[in-house]
Amino acid sequence: MHEPAVLESLEFSFTDDQNAIRQVARDFAESELKPYRLEWDETQHFPMEAFQKMGALGFLGTLMPTELGGAGLGAMENAIIIEEIARVDPSVALSVAAHNGLCSSHINKFGSDAIRQKYIPALARGEVLGAWGLTEPSAGSDAGGTRTVAVRDGNDYILNGSKNFITHGTVGQTAVIMAVTNASLGARGISAFVLDKSMPGFQASKKENKVGMRCSDTSSLSIENVRVPKEHLLGTEGEGFVQALQILDGGRISIAALSVGTAQGAFEAAIEYAQVREQFGKPIAQQQATQFKLAEMAMKVEAARMLTMKAAWLRDQGQPFGKAASIAKLFASETSVWVAEEAVQIHGGYGYIKEYPVEKFWRDSKLLTIGEGTSEVQRMVIARKTIEEYATA
Repeated sequence: MHEPAVLESLEFSFTDDQNAIRQVARDFAESELKPYRLEWDETQHFPMEAFQKMGALGFLGTLMPTELGGAGLGAMENAIIIEEIARVDPSVALSVAAHNGLCSSHINKFGSDAIRQKYIPALARGEVLGAWGLTEPSAGSDAGGTRTVAVRDGNDYILNGSKNFITHGTVGQTAVIMAVTNASLGARGISAFVLDKSMPGFQASKKENKVGMRCSDTSSLSIENVRVPKEHLLGTEGEGFVQALQILDGGRISIAALSVGTAQGAFEAAIEYAQVREQFGKPIAQQQATQFKLAEMAMKVEAARMLTMKAAWLRDQGQPFGKAASIAKLFASETSVWVAEEAVQIHGGYGYIKEYPVEKFWRDSKLLTIGEGTSEVQRMVIARKTIEEYATA
């Protein structure tokens, strides 16, 4: 019979440093993002100037070691920063999450010392932005459908293929690209490489016109006879898929934090509106129907935050966190969609107008149930890991 885990300690407070980081991130989002978020969304403007400022603050190197120019922080601090930025503009937070959790983390975790020295400092300082190329037209949740290939040619590899739905595909300069080095091995024949835009044949192609997250750059990448030095192979041949799964585990904590921030922003907008909007002679915040909505929104946002922080804490403690990350990502992302939609409902007709921020939170939220592993994939992961736990108990 499976024995329940013993809870040895429980801590609900942030450190003084973590509270200070939260305040810096909140102040930045309020002053540097909030005044422009609707304009950036409408024009699909990628705010490079804001990212340069975030780089100076250390927001783009949170998980990178200090000796390579990073902030040397943990998953908890990274989640705090992403949540606070998403509370104001989820699309900017998405770019921060992808930069920190995917490209930079992959290079830092699996790259050689020489490759880390070459690429991490500029990424950590925000001098260049990173992209991460796994998804293809025929390879989304099923990475085994990868068609991009890498063929050994002396001391180099020649890569050919394409990637789509890539965050920073246009504005990013450095990318981790998954490619097949041995087709006979299926997913275990996929390898990971570091590419940069100085390599001939590697460039952005179609820029996507998205429903939400519109100021976060998303485009396809074209890879045509790109010659990549063998030193740019991350790890060894055939490890790319396993590496990607590990990186996605960490990335899901970032997306969970992004989801919490999105939900929090929509929730706060709903509370503010409900207190000034009057119907039937009193503010709708005093109407039971609205109060019940706000109560459930508050409950779900707080639960999503707790799940996210638990996953981040486990990672920082060096404990297994894959299942916790999937639980947090699934619950928080679906919560963000629900809370944002309820916020629109509370606003009534005004919630459907772009002058109010809730319609943007609503549009932005949906990607969170799709990116970095769909809700369906998260349920598969959670079920598999739960069954494995019971089988080994």
